[in-house]
Amino acid sequence: MSLFASLLIGIHVCVAGVLIANLVYLRTSRQADAPPLSDEPPLLSVLVPARNEEANLQRLLPSLLNQTHPNFEIWVYDDRSTDGTAAVVQGFDDDRLHLMPGTPLPDGWLGKPHALHRLSQQANGSAYVFLDADTRLNSPEALMQWARQFAARPDRSLATGLPLLRGGASWIVSLVPNAILTGLPWPLVKWISSPSLSALNGQFWMIDAGTYHTHEPHRAAQNEVLEDVEIGRYLKAQGITPYLWDIRGELTVYMYASTHDAWRGFRKNAYLLMGGHPAAFVPLFAFYATTFVVAPWVVSWLWVSVFGLKAATDAWNGIPWYISLLAPVSYLAGALIQLDSAWHHWTHNVSWKGRSVSARSTASPSQPAPQNEN
Repeated sequence: MSLFASLLIGIHVCVAGVLIANLVYLRTSRQADAPPLSDEPPLLSVLVPARNEEANLQRLLPSLLNQTHPNFEIWVYDDRSTDGTAAVVQGFDDDRLHLMPGTPLPDGWLGKPHALHRLSQQANGSAYVFLDADTRLNSPEALMQWARQFAARPDRSLATGLPLLRGGASWIVSLVPNAILTGLPWPLVKWISSPSLSALNGQFWMIDAGTYHTHEPHRAAQNEVLEDVEIGRYLKAQGITPYLWDIRGELTVYMYASTHDAWRGFRKNAYLLMGGHPAAFVPLFAFYATTFVVAPWVVSWLWVSVFGLKAATDAWNGIPWYISLLAPVSYLAGALIQLDSAWHHWTHNVSWKGRSVSARSTASPSQPAPQNEN
């Protein structure tokens, strides 16, 4: 057996080890018997950025307003939408729901960080729950469960989670839980101090309000396309380590309606996830392509690993088995999306929801914490 073949086998063993460790971690990261909340349950502020989210909000808002947690508020930021986003929010007659009209973006800000930063300046809760507009709470007990889990870990002030992923283009979208579960060894996040070993999932994360305003993470990542990843790294650099929850029972994300939409969405993010700079992108792309596309052609029994890794993460996320049979096609598509994303970023031709986004920003996750505006 050649040295190269041995290296490929070793890489697949390591990737499988990361997957197994993460699945075990997810089984223990939440207390199975979190104690009930006190007689005065904490006020939760649910903060939702919305730009042309008319259809998604019609699914999300009823699931939020139906929550049994007795003390919460919802803030939706209408980021200058051109559809009926504002009308959908205004159509619900509920004092817990608040609409904030959008304003033009200040210099140096991107849309989502700006929206969430502005909402955070109005929120009144003791903890903030950040949700994307394309989500839906699966259970009326979801907010209550998150509040109980959060209160059960007083030493921790930052949580994120892995929800169910649904929508069109499952053969591509299924690469998201696959990457999260095989790419970052979550059991090591709290033990290794490097900020690069941290991230948040922007679809859902939760933070103590005092911690948030001490560090103002959205200002620290104000010009970041992947603001959730950068915020996770920024907060870890400040000594705040996130922990990851399994929230499949409580949250579903409807990411994209079609393959075309999914490809455009991943085009925006893939290059940045692979380092966002040619010096980082080239080796990371080479590692991905070699591990998941080339390896089984070099060592034939690694086909078992390629299918097995994908089938395991698909099954965890409830994705149909026939999508797992497309594993080689999905991994190849992932490589092509990375190249397409790199090209569009290099040529400054990336846009999302009618706005251009840059390949790299000037914001740094290690910059000093900005001053609170409150």
